[in-house]
Amino acid sequence: MDQIVRTTKQLGTALLRRRRTAGLTQAALGARTNLRQATISALEHGEPGTQLQTLVDVMTALGLEMVVRERSKAAETIEDIF
Repeated sequence: MDQIVRTTKQLGTALLRRRRTAGLTQAALGARTNLRQATISALEHGEPGTQLQTLVDVMTALGLEMVVRERSKAAETIEDIF
């Protein structure tokens, strides 16, 4: 299922859900990606400073891919209604 992610926190939550669905611990995912468990934890919590390569490695290990597209409106503004 596709999920729209707009923040690092949302991305971390999406990765955490996928990891749990796959039945992996943070340590097991870390072993698959040659990353420390603490790095996986930081990524899942949306902490700043994650390298792009780290993100790509984790997404690959979880069987995920990224699609870049124009941002859609999250919600109507008051100006759009009137």
